[in-house]
Amino acid sequence: MSPLAGAEMVRTPVRLYRYLLRCCKVLPSAAAQKHYRHAVRQSFASHADEDDPERIQQIIRRAIVDADWVMDKYKK
Repeated sequence: MSPLAGAEMVRTPVRLYRYLLRCCKVLPSAAAQKHYRHAVRQSFASHADEDDPERIQQIIRRAIVDADWVMDKYKK
């Protein structure tokens, strides 16, 4: 189960970035939103030079799983 609808549509890094920022908007506190927005931006900066399509898809899948974990963490 994905944190927000549309996770199955994420195929490119730009869509992933937008999807993750939308996930951040759903978090309950402003501090959590700020923290995870910063983490998303840092992660994209650190992977900006990635050019292997298989590795990019692996990163996208992992990011969606991690977002699901974060969203479940704040639901409780």
